[in-house]
Amino acid sequence: MRTVYLGTSDFAVEVLERLSATPHRPVLVVTRPDRPRGRGRKLQPPPVAERAALLGVETIQPEDVNGDEVSAAVAAAEPEAVIICAYGALVKEPLLSAHPMFNVHPSLLPRWRGAAPIERAIEAGDEETGVTIMRPTAELDAGPICLQRSETIQPDDNYGSLAERLAALGGELLVEALDAELPFRDQPDQGVSYAEKIRPRDRWLDPERPADQLERRVRALTPHIGAYVELDRDARLGVTRAALAAGVDDVPPGELTEREGSLLYGAAQGALELIEVQPPGKKPMEAAAWLRGRR
Repeated sequence: MRTVYLGTSDFAVEVLERLSATPHRPVLVVTRPDRPRGRGRKLQPPPVAERAALLGVETIQPEDVNGDEVSAAVAAAEPEAVIICAYGALVKEPLLSAHPMFNVHPSLLPRWRGAAPIERAIEAGDEETGVTIMRPTAELDAGPICLQRSETIQPDDNYGSLAERLAALGGELLVEALDAELPFRDQPDQGVSYAEKIRPRDRWLDPERPADQLERRVRALTPHIGAYVELDRDARLGVTRAALAAGVDDVPPGELTEREGSLLYGAAQGALELIEVQPPGKKPMEAAAWLRGRR
């Protein structure tokens, strides 16, 4: 099947790789423009653009995916299907209805429609999530489904480990859906929830929340976004690995304290042991090393 692929992130790279190894290999990739990335904030292409170049697939990087130039480029490619996977912007009319479309969404729709389904599933303490192949519509992630499969969320999963498995699953399901030309069915009306975009304040480990919620937040935002605690009004300490401090309930909420070589952070209920932290401008390090430096 002749396809066009719209994707941007690392998650979308894995799906692109799987698709490219099949007869459905894209003839055109549409991805986002280059953006500043990394510590130096140098202008860099998105992950999909880099991988498409290595695969030798023609690539365009429009500022507006819904512009006339994109519609013309996609139409010129004469696709039998347009694939959307973690593109990072809403596809609207007229492009939305111009071609048969398949969207790879990393959740068990209708749960976790929206921008951050993997993060919100971990943060909520869900025991499972999955991947859905669906047809995009004007309503966010509400279109009909043709294929869906679950994936267990392990107790130690962070975003990185879970996203890797879901991307592999997404590639498999997408190819299966294209091969079999499966029928679509409407999503159920019950069980709808929304995975809101991660806002800057969502990264803060709010000490008014229970420690188990904070531990899940750390895992949900590692390694791509990062959680943090506030050292004072102007300083933050990133937290890349944490665990519940068993039996500890006497650390005041929001207080950082050293106890028997461990770094503890008080919460509304219980406390977190900060195992790996990231000081401003530095790489992640063991919390014990950070404590030695503070002394």
